[in-house]
Amino acid sequence: MWKIGVIGCGKIAQVRHFPEYSAREDVKIAALFDMNPVRTREMAEKFGAKAYDSYKELLADSQIDAVSVCSSNASHAEISIAALNAGKHVLCEKPMAVTLEDCEAMVEAAKRNHRLLMIDQNQRLTDAHQQARELIRKGAIGRPLTFRTSFRHGGPETWSVDPGSNTWFFDKSKAAMGAMADLGIHKTDLIQFLLDQRIVETTATLCTLDKKFSDGSPITVDDNAFCIYRMSGGATGIMTASWTNYGSEDNSTMINGTEGILRIYDDPDHPLILMKKNGETQFLDAGQIQTNDHQTQSGVIDMFVECLNHPAKEGISGESVLDAMRAVFASLDSSERGCSVRI
Repeated sequence: MWKIGVIGCGKIAQVRHFPEYSAREDVKIAALFDMNPVRTREMAEKFGAKAYDSYKELLADSQIDAVSVCSSNASHAEISIAALNAGKHVLCEKPMAVTLEDCEAMVEAAKRNHRLLMIDQNQRLTDAHQQARELIRKGAIGRPLTFRTSFRHGGPETWSVDPGSNTWFFDKSKAAMGAMADLGIHKTDLIQFLLDQRIVETTATLCTLDKKFSDGSPITVDDNAFCIYRMSGGATGIMTASWTNYGSEDNSTMINGTEGILRIYDDPDHPLILMKKNGETQFLDAGQIQTNDHQTQSGVIDMFVECLNHPAKEGISGESVLDAMRAVFASLDSSERGCSVRI
Protein backbone atom coordinates (compact mmCIF):
# COMPACT_ATOMS: atom_id res chain seq x y z
CA MET A 1 0.00 0.00 0.00
CA TRP A 2 1.50 3.29 -1.15
CA LYS A 3 0.89 6.18 1.25
CA ILE A 4 0.44 9.41 -0.70
CA GLY A 5 0.68 13.04 0.36
CA VAL A 6 -1.01 15.77 -1.66
CA ILE A 7 0.45 19.28 -1.45
CA GLY A 8 -2.07 21.79 -2.74
CA CYS A 9 -5.74 20.84 -2.43
CA GLY A 10 -7.16 23.08 -5.15
CA LYS A 11 -9.19 22.26 -8.23
CA ILE A 12 -6.73 19.96 -10.02
CA ALA A 13 -6.27 17.91 -6.85
CA GLN A 14 -10.02 17.72 -6.33
CA VAL A 15 -11.00 16.68 -9.86
CA ARG A 16 -8.02 14.47 -10.72
CA HIS A 17 -5.60 13.46 -7.98
CA PHE A 18 -8.05 12.73 -5.15
CA PRO A 19 -10.62 10.73 -7.16
CA GLU A 20 -8.02 8.85 -9.21
CA TYR A 21 -5.95 7.86 -6.18
CA SER A 22 -9.14 6.89 -4.34
CA ALA A 23 -10.12 4.54 -7.18
CA ARG A 24 -7.04 2.39 -6.57
CA GLU A 25 -6.82 -0.34 -3.93
CA ASP A 26 -3.02 -0.11 -3.63
CA VAL A 27 -2.99 3.57 -2.58
CA LYS A 28 -4.02 5.50 0.51
CA ILE A 29 -4.28 9.29 0.57
CA ALA A 30 -2.52 9.71 3.90
CA ALA A 31 -1.40 13.34 4.23
CA LEU A 32 -2.52 16.74 2.96
CA PHE A 33 -1.38 20.35 3.01
CA ASP A 34 -2.85 23.47 1.44
CA MET A 35 -2.12 27.16 2.02
CA ASN A 36 -5.77 27.44 3.06
CA PRO A 37 -5.96 25.61 6.42
CA VAL A 38 -9.75 25.28 6.25
CA ARG A 39 -9.46 23.54 2.88
CA THR A 40 -6.73 21.28 4.26
CA ARG A 41 -8.94 20.17 7.16
CA GLU A 42 -12.00 19.68 4.95
CA MET A 43 -10.14 17.52 2.44
CA ALA A 44 -8.33 15.59 5.21
CA GLU A 45 -11.65 14.75 6.85
CA LYS A 46 -13.15 13.71 3.51
CA PHE A 47 -10.34 11.30 2.65
CA GLY A 48 -9.34 10.13 6.13
CA ALA A 49 -5.91 11.75 5.83
CA LYS A 50 -3.74 13.69 8.27
CA ALA A 51 -3.75 17.48 7.85
CA TYR A 52 -0.40 19.26 8.10
CA ASP A 53 0.35 22.92 8.81
CA SER A 54 3.20 23.10 6.26
CA TYR A 55 4.53 21.08 3.38
CA LYS A 56 7.82 20.67 5.25
CA GLU A 57 6.04 18.95 8.13
CA LEU A 58 4.30 16.66 5.66
CA LEU A 59 7.60 15.75 3.99
CA ALA A 60 9.14 14.96 7.37
CA ASP A 61 6.60 12.15 7.83
CA SER A 62 8.60 8.98 7.15
CA GLN A 63 5.39 7.04 6.47
CA ILE A 64 4.71 8.99 3.27
CA ASP A 65 6.06 7.24 0.15
CA ALA A 66 5.15 9.73 -2.57
CA VAL A 67 3.55 13.13 -3.08
CA SER A 68 1.48 14.94 -5.66
CA VAL A 69 2.61 18.55 -6.02
CA CYS A 70 -0.51 20.52 -6.96
CA SER A 71 0.53 23.95 -5.71
CA SER A 72 0.90 27.17 -7.73
CA ASN A 73 3.49 27.21 -10.50
CA ALA A 74 6.17 29.23 -8.73
CA SER A 75 6.44 26.70 -5.88
CA HIS A 76 6.73 23.51 -7.97
CA ALA A 77 10.52 23.32 -7.96
CA GLU A 78 10.99 24.20 -4.29
CA ILE A 79 8.47 21.63 -3.08
CA SER A 80 9.43 18.89 -5.56
CA ILE A 81 13.15 19.14 -4.79
CA ALA A 82 12.46 19.12 -1.05
CA ALA A 83 10.25 16.04 -1.49
CA LEU A 84 12.86 14.21 -3.55
CA ASN A 85 15.55 15.07 -1.00
CA ALA A 86 13.25 13.69 1.69
CA GLY A 87 13.12 10.38 -0.16
CA LYS A 88 9.64 10.78 -1.64
CA HIS A 89 8.60 9.98 -5.20
CA VAL A 90 6.99 12.99 -6.90
CA LEU A 91 4.14 13.57 -9.34
CA CYS A 92 4.26 17.29 -10.18
CA GLU A 93 1.62 19.26 -12.01
CA LYS A 94 2.54 21.20 -15.14
CA PRO A 95 4.27 23.48 -15.85
CA MET A 96 7.22 21.62 -14.37
CA ALA A 97 8.79 24.84 -13.00
CA VAL A 98 9.12 28.52 -13.87
CA THR A 99 12.80 28.57 -14.91
CA LEU A 100 14.86 26.11 -16.91
CA GLU A 101 17.43 26.01 -14.12
CA ASP A 102 14.72 24.87 -11.69
CA CYS A 103 13.51 22.19 -14.13
CA GLU A 104 17.03 20.83 -14.47
CA ALA A 105 17.54 20.94 -10.70
CA MET A 106 14.39 18.85 -10.23
CA VAL A 107 15.68 16.20 -12.64
CA GLU A 108 19.06 16.19 -10.90
CA ALA A 109 17.41 15.79 -7.48
CA ALA A 110 15.44 12.79 -8.74
CA LYS A 111 18.60 11.15 -10.07
CA ARG A 112 20.61 11.93 -6.94
CA ASN A 113 17.99 10.47 -4.64
CA HIS A 114 17.03 7.55 -6.90
CA ARG A 115 13.39 8.62 -6.87
CA LEU A 116 10.72 8.94 -9.54
CA LEU A 117 9.88 12.42 -10.80
CA MET A 118 6.86 12.41 -13.09
CA ILE A 119 5.17 15.44 -14.69
CA ASP A 120 1.45 15.61 -15.48
CA GLN A 121 1.70 15.96 -19.27
CA ASN A 122 -1.52 14.02 -19.59
CA GLN A 123 -2.15 14.69 -23.28
CA ARG A 124 0.41 12.01 -24.12
CA LEU A 125 -2.00 9.47 -22.65
CA THR A 126 -5.23 10.15 -24.56
CA ASP A 127 -6.39 7.38 -26.87
CA ALA A 128 -6.39 9.49 -30.03
CA HIS A 129 -2.91 10.90 -29.35
CA GLN A 130 -1.51 7.43 -28.66
CA GLN A 131 -3.02 6.11 -31.90
CA ALA A 132 -1.90 9.15 -33.90
CA ARG A 133 1.69 8.70 -32.77
CA GLU A 134 1.69 5.07 -33.92
CA LEU A 135 0.14 5.99 -37.27
CA ILE A 136 2.85 8.60 -37.86
CA ARG A 137 5.56 6.13 -36.85
CA LYS A 138 4.15 3.60 -39.33
CA GLY A 139 4.18 6.17 -42.16
CA ALA A 140 0.40 6.55 -42.51
CA ILE A 141 0.74 10.19 -43.56
CA GLY A 142 4.25 9.94 -44.99
CA ARG A 143 6.76 12.51 -43.83
CA PRO A 144 5.20 15.15 -41.56
CA LEU A 145 5.46 18.60 -43.14
CA THR A 146 3.26 21.07 -41.26
CA PHE A 147 0.97 21.14 -38.23
CA ARG A 148 -1.29 23.30 -36.16
CA THR A 149 -2.06 22.49 -32.54
CA SER A 150 -4.31 24.53 -30.25
CA PHE A 151 -5.53 24.60 -26.69
CA ARG A 152 -8.07 27.38 -26.23
CA HIS A 153 -10.82 28.02 -23.70
CA GLY A 154 -12.41 30.90 -21.81
CA GLY A 155 -9.83 31.10 -19.03
CA PRO A 156 -9.13 29.73 -15.55
CA GLU A 157 -11.24 32.20 -13.59
CA THR A 158 -14.19 29.77 -13.58
CA TRP A 159 -11.95 26.71 -13.12
CA SER A 160 -9.83 27.78 -10.14
CA VAL A 161 -10.86 26.55 -6.70
CA ASP A 162 -11.04 30.25 -5.76
CA PRO A 163 -12.88 31.51 -8.86
CA GLY A 164 -13.00 35.07 -10.09
CA SER A 165 -10.80 37.67 -11.72
CA ASN A 166 -8.23 37.64 -8.90
CA THR A 167 -7.33 33.96 -9.29
CA TRP A 168 -3.66 33.09 -8.71
CA PHE A 169 -3.42 32.07 -12.37
CA PHE A 170 -3.45 35.78 -13.28
CA ASP A 171 -0.75 36.79 -10.76
CA LYS A 172 2.78 36.68 -12.19
CA SER A 173 4.35 36.24 -8.73
CA LYS A 174 2.51 32.90 -8.34
CA ALA A 175 2.01 31.73 -11.94
CA ALA A 176 5.07 33.25 -13.72
CA MET A 177 3.35 32.63 -17.08
CA GLY A 178 -0.27 32.62 -18.15
CA ALA A 179 -1.87 30.75 -21.05
CA MET A 180 1.58 29.58 -22.19
CA ALA A 181 2.21 27.77 -18.89
CA ASP A 182 -1.37 26.60 -18.38
CA LEU A 183 -2.19 25.41 -21.90
CA GLY A 184 0.78 25.98 -24.20
CA ILE A 185 3.03 23.55 -22.33
CA HIS A 186 0.51 20.78 -23.06
CA LYS A 187 0.59 21.29 -26.82
CA THR A 188 4.34 22.00 -26.88
CA ASP A 189 5.00 18.68 -25.18
CA LEU A 190 2.38 16.94 -27.32
CA ILE A 191 3.73 17.93 -30.75
CA GLN A 192 7.17 16.59 -29.82
CA PHE A 193 5.54 13.39 -28.57
CA LEU A 194 3.44 12.89 -31.71
CA LEU A 195 6.22 13.59 -34.19
CA ASP A 196 9.16 12.08 -32.26
CA GLN A 197 10.96 15.35 -33.02
CA ARG A 198 12.33 18.14 -30.85
CA ILE A 199 11.51 21.82 -31.26
CA VAL A 200 14.73 23.46 -32.43
CA GLU A 201 13.49 27.00 -33.14
CA THR A 202 10.59 29.16 -32.01
CA THR A 203 9.16 32.47 -33.14
CA ALA A 204 6.63 33.54 -30.55
CA THR A 205 4.28 36.29 -29.44
CA LEU A 206 2.84 36.26 -25.92
CA CYS A 207 0.32 38.98 -25.14
CA THR A 208 -2.44 40.10 -22.79
CA LEU A 209 -5.48 40.99 -24.88
CA ASP A 210 -8.51 40.89 -22.62
CA LYS A 211 -8.18 39.51 -19.08
CA LYS A 212 -8.34 41.99 -16.18
CA PHE A 213 -8.17 41.93 -12.41
CA SER A 214 -11.24 42.99 -10.44
CA ASP A 215 -9.96 46.60 -10.32
CA GLY A 216 -9.91 46.73 -14.14
CA SER A 217 -6.14 46.57 -14.54
CA PRO A 218 -4.67 44.05 -17.01
CA ILE A 219 -3.53 40.74 -15.57
CA THR A 220 0.24 40.40 -15.19
CA VAL A 221 0.63 37.28 -17.36
CA ASP A 222 -0.22 36.42 -20.96
CA ASP A 223 -3.75 35.42 -21.90
CA ASN A 224 -2.69 34.36 -25.42
CA ALA A 225 0.42 32.75 -26.89
CA PHE A 226 1.21 32.14 -30.56
CA CYS A 227 4.31 30.14 -31.49
CA ILE A 228 5.78 29.01 -34.80
CA TYR A 229 7.78 25.88 -34.07
CA ARG A 230 10.44 24.39 -36.32
CA MET A 231 11.12 20.73 -35.54
CA SER A 232 14.35 18.71 -35.64
CA GLY A 233 12.98 16.53 -38.45
CA GLY A 234 12.00 19.47 -40.66
CA ALA A 235 8.30 19.84 -39.86
CA THR A 236 7.09 23.37 -39.10
CA GLY A 237 3.84 24.50 -37.56
CA ILE A 238 1.86 26.75 -35.24
CA MET A 239 0.97 26.28 -31.58
CA THR A 240 -1.79 28.46 -30.11
CA ALA A 241 -2.73 28.77 -26.44
CA SER A 242 -5.57 31.05 -25.43
CA TRP A 243 -7.68 32.03 -22.44
CA THR A 244 -9.96 34.22 -24.58
CA ASN A 245 -11.82 31.53 -26.51
CA TYR A 246 -15.34 32.44 -25.38
CA GLY A 247 -17.11 29.47 -26.89
CA SER A 248 -16.59 25.74 -26.95
CA GLU A 249 -13.15 24.51 -25.86
CA ASP A 250 -10.66 23.81 -28.66
CA ASN A 251 -8.05 21.12 -27.97
CA SER A 252 -7.28 20.10 -31.53
CA THR A 253 -4.27 19.13 -33.63
CA MET A 254 -3.87 18.67 -37.38
CA ILE A 255 -0.75 17.19 -38.94
CA ASN A 256 -0.13 17.33 -42.70
CA GLY A 257 2.27 14.87 -44.28
CA THR A 258 3.43 13.93 -47.76
CA GLU A 259 0.85 11.12 -47.94
CA GLY A 260 -2.08 12.44 -45.96
CA ILE A 261 -3.51 14.31 -42.97
CA LEU A 262 -4.29 13.43 -39.37
CA ARG A 263 -7.09 15.38 -37.69
CA ILE A 264 -7.14 14.93 -33.92
CA TYR A 265 -10.00 16.18 -31.71
CA ASP A 266 -11.09 18.83 -34.23
CA ASP A 267 -14.37 17.07 -35.12
CA PRO A 268 -16.89 16.67 -32.27
CA ASP A 269 -18.11 13.33 -33.61
CA HIS A 270 -14.81 11.79 -34.71
CA PRO A 271 -11.81 12.18 -32.36
CA LEU A 272 -9.31 10.80 -34.91
CA ILE A 273 -9.57 11.11 -38.69
CA LEU A 274 -7.00 9.87 -41.22
CA MET A 275 -7.36 11.46 -44.66
CA LYS A 276 -5.17 9.82 -47.30
CA LYS A 277 -3.66 11.48 -50.35
CA ASN A 278 -5.70 9.16 -52.60
CA GLY A 279 -8.98 10.49 -51.18
CA GLU A 280 -9.63 7.69 -48.70
CA THR A 281 -10.88 8.80 -45.28
CA GLN A 282 -10.81 6.66 -42.15
CA PHE A 283 -12.77 7.55 -39.00
CA LEU A 284 -10.83 5.80 -36.26
CA ASP A 285 -12.37 4.72 -32.96
CA ALA A 286 -10.97 6.76 -30.06
CA GLY A 287 -12.27 8.25 -26.82
CA GLN A 288 -13.14 11.93 -26.46
CA ILE A 289 -10.63 14.23 -24.77
CA GLN A 290 -11.09 15.59 -21.24
CA THR A 291 -12.36 19.14 -20.89
CA ASN A 292 -12.69 21.44 -17.87
CA ASP A 293 -16.45 20.84 -17.94
CA HIS A 294 -16.21 17.10 -18.64
CA GLN A 295 -13.59 15.41 -16.49
CA THR A 296 -12.75 11.80 -17.27
CA GLN A 297 -10.06 9.43 -16.02
CA SER A 298 -6.77 11.02 -17.11
CA GLY A 299 -4.55 7.97 -16.72
CA VAL A 300 -1.86 10.07 -15.04
CA ILE A 301 -2.32 8.79 -11.51
CA ASP A 302 -2.61 5.20 -12.75
CA MET A 303 0.65 5.59 -14.67
CA PHE A 304 2.39 7.16 -11.67
CA VAL A 305 1.36 4.33 -9.33
CA GLU A 306 2.20 1.67 -11.91
CA CYS A 307 5.68 3.20 -12.20
CA LEU A 308 5.99 2.95 -8.42
CA ASN A 309 4.92 -0.69 -8.60
CA HIS A 310 7.20 -1.44 -11.56
CA PRO A 311 10.25 0.89 -11.56
CA ALA A 312 11.34 -0.26 -15.02
CA LYS A 313 8.07 0.98 -16.54
CA GLU A 314 8.36 4.08 -18.75
CA GLY A 315 6.31 6.98 -17.44
CA ILE A 316 6.33 10.71 -18.13
CA SER A 317 9.65 11.48 -16.49
CA GLY A 318 10.83 14.96 -15.63
CA GLU A 319 13.79 14.40 -17.91
CA SER A 320 11.48 13.63 -20.86
CA VAL A 321 9.69 16.96 -20.35
CA LEU A 322 12.85 19.11 -20.36
CA ASP A 323 12.82 19.65 -24.13
CA ALA A 324 9.26 20.99 -23.98
CA MET A 325 10.19 23.33 -21.13
CA ARG A 326 13.21 24.54 -23.11
CA ALA A 327 10.84 25.43 -25.96
CA VAL A 328 8.50 27.26 -23.56
CA PHE A 329 11.28 29.39 -22.08
CA ALA A 330 12.74 30.04 -25.54
CA SER A 331 9.28 31.22 -26.65
CA LEU A 332 9.15 33.70 -23.76
CA ASP A 333 12.58 34.92 -24.82
CA SER A 334 11.48 35.16 -28.46
CA SER A 335 8.43 37.22 -27.55
CA GLU A 336 10.41 39.59 -25.33
CA ARG A 337 13.18 40.08 -27.91
CA GLY A 338 10.96 40.12 -30.98
CA CYS A 339 13.00 37.55 -32.92
CA SER A 340 13.33 33.83 -33.58
CA VAL A 341 15.24 31.85 -30.97
CA ARG A 342 17.21 28.67 -31.59
CA ILE A 343 16.99 26.00 -28.90
